[in-house]
Amino acid sequence: MTTERDPLTGKVIGIAIDVHRSLGPGLLESAYEECLAFELREAGISFRRQVPMPVHYKSVRLDCGYRLDILVEEKLVVELKTVEKLLPVHEAQLLSYLKLGGFPVGLLLNFNVPVLKEGVRRLVL
Repeated sequence: MTTERDPLTGKVIGIAIDVHRSLGPGLLESAYEECLAFELREAGISFRRQVPMPVHYKSVRLDCGYRLDILVEEKLVVELKTVEKLLPVHEAQLLSYLKLGGFPVGLLLNFNVPVLKEGVRRLVL
């Protein structure tokens, strides 16, 4: 894990902060996902939502029902939460997605906080 910044994660965090400022805490994760997707589209940033994440075990590809909330520019995994506080299990989930998909970086965004900056975690493999 690192605290280094890059332009893409900075843009996505800025967009997420704008969404949070407009909506505040207390909504369902799906509402924040919809608004974040709208803002990414408006900013001209390519992304996919609810991307299936299969598990490869030995020579078998297993569809275990895992889905990335948002995959930005095919390299940044964005996991959205609306929980009282981020726990180690949430970071472990994101790290697992990064490993399974071979993605370099991920953002864990918890929208259920007074100020979004308190709910942002950037993880790097």
